[in-house]
Amino acid sequence: MVDRLGGYSDIKPATDETQNICDAVKSNVEENTNKTYLEFKAVEYRVQIVAGVNYLIKVHVGGSDFLHMYVFQGPLLEGKADTKLKRVERHKNEDPLEPIRPYS
Repeated sequence: MVDRLGGYSDIKPATDETQNICDAVKSNVEENTNKTYLEFKAVEYRVQIVAGVNYLIKVHVGGSDFLHMYVFQGPLLEGKADTKLKRVERHKNEDPLEPIRPYS
């Protein structure tokens, strides 16, 4: 459920689709963080519907370490969506999956 137009949904358990999105941007995450992840498992996510979909995904990367990833997936064009990593935040172990408010 989205609490306001353009807002993020409630937190949902990760799905196969969420994992596929994570897999699609994993190399970008590794490049961005300058680290190789042997474990990269989506745990939970939120979505924001815009001209496409913004995903905020919590990813387990081994031990007690988690990332928060912001990923944009554009509308389907010729049967394929354009998926882009927008931001990654490291060491989000116990942090709730809350979007950063640019105007707080």
